[in-house]
Amino acid sequence: MQEEKLAATDSDAPVVQNEKSLSASASVYVAETEISRFSEQETKKLLRKLDWHLIPFMSLIYLLCFLDRTNIGNARLDNLELDLGLTGIQYNDCLAILFPFYIAAEIPSNMMMKRIRPSIWLTFIMVCWSACMIGQGFVKSYSGLMATRVFLGVFEGGLYPGVNYYITQWYCRHETGFRMALFFSAATLAGAFGGILARGIAEMAGIGGLSAWSWIFILEGLLSIIVSFTSYWMIYDYPATASFLTDKERDEVERRLLEDTGHLSNDFDVKYVWQAIKDWKVYIHMLICMAGFCPIYSFSLFLPTIIKNMGYSANNAQLMSVPPYVFACIFTIGASWFADRARQRGIFLLGFQLVGILGFALLAGSGNATVQYTGTVFAAIGIYPQIPLGLAWNGSNVGGSLKRGTAIAMQVMGGNCGGIIASYVYLTRDSPRFIKGHSILIGFVCMAFFLTSFMSWWCRQENARRDAAAAERGAQEPTEQEKALERELADNVPWFRYTI
Repeated sequence: MQEEKLAATDSDAPVVQNEKSLSASASVYVAETEISRFSEQETKKLLRKLDWHLIPFMSLIYLLCFLDRTNIGNARLDNLELDLGLTGIQYNDCLAILFPFYIAAEIPSNMMMKRIRPSIWLTFIMVCWSACMIGQGFVKSYSGLMATRVFLGVFEGGLYPGVNYYITQWYCRHETGFRMALFFSAATLAGAFGGILARGIAEMAGIGGLSAWSWIFILEGLLSIIVSFTSYWMIYDYPATASFLTDKERDEVERRLLEDTGHLSNDFDVKYVWQAIKDWKVYIHMLICMAGFCPIYSFSLFLPTIIKNMGYSANNAQLMSVPPYVFACIFTIGASWFADRARQRGIFLLGFQLVGILGFALLAGSGNATVQYTGTVFAAIGIYPQIPLGLAWNGSNVGGSLKRGTAIAMQVMGGNCGGIIASYVYLTRDSPRFIKGHSILIGFVCMAFFLTSFMSWWCRQENARRDAAAAERGAQEPTEQEKALERELADNVPWFRYTI
């Protein structure tokens, strides 16, 4: 791996030029060679190899990222508000301030992923957010906590859309959903580990003159920064430079990607950014994502408080927050595995949205602690699988590398607008039942249900229209001029079919 990094730094030429040459060489490879494609068994072996070298480390850094972003919910139970003198909705303000800066970082970050190597960019932002998290453990006031949350948002903002875009550079469209789910499942594990870690760290209260909540931030930040120092060597940039692949395997990965996306452009050109910005479908997916992330952030930031208000002690509430995340993890991975094999997303999204509505309805409709806790489990099962399913759906329905990267970043931007709303869903004055908050989240999930239904219908109708148009034209090989034109059209090319 070290040889890969040294070779990549020998030239100051931008990675974009390298990607163009790789794209061109891949085209020549497909057009001019007669090397047989991999068998089904060889392809499965290749995918397993990619999975083992790419997904575990990406999942680890997202686990740490989500843990660092949401551990303030656990810290709240260890006297954070009392020690910093937070009153009214100041705690909610500290949650919300992260998201505008998180959102603002997403599209520029994905453009940087395209412009320079992922190993450099992801390492840089990870070191920076880890330092912010450690600093958060030493704040003494409301303004200090607000400031560290701002910088945390700036540097964490690029990771989630960046890694989702990164996955699309290695796998075919129908293979990305399961990998995105494996990656996103780290968020559910972060929730589970967060509760366990917070319970253990609570015993450190008073050590070094610091409260338990300070140690939660400091120790989890230190863990992140230790991992960040290894990330430059653990992140592989592109299939063409991956040292763990043989020459034949590199060629096969590139051939599969080219076959999957046709001859759509992989060039770095701002016009493809504008294509995404002007595409109405991306905005529908932004709203679906917002309606998915709003309950997720509400859940992750306030679950310990909600469980504590069911009558549990602070320490037991930390531990009782673990099981809902475990169920969420299992269903998040399983749903995307089945969706990849069915090559459908919409129907799975609709099913989990109904489960999420059921969960929040149980929380809002009953004062019984057992029923409420059951509601948290159903809510977790219903909301977490929606994010990787939705991102894979949008990503597979956008043609062209840079347009896809921009569309994914826009989608996550929409999702994190839900984070701003989530910060104010559960207010102290609505405790202990938080009926108003649960009802708001039911409304958001219902909105996602109707928008998902519409997009499923539209994709089906558009595919049928394109099939009919293709049947009228008959089977004709496009000319070179037509191929050149199609490079500019992204998913609007006549042969492109949407995932339903």
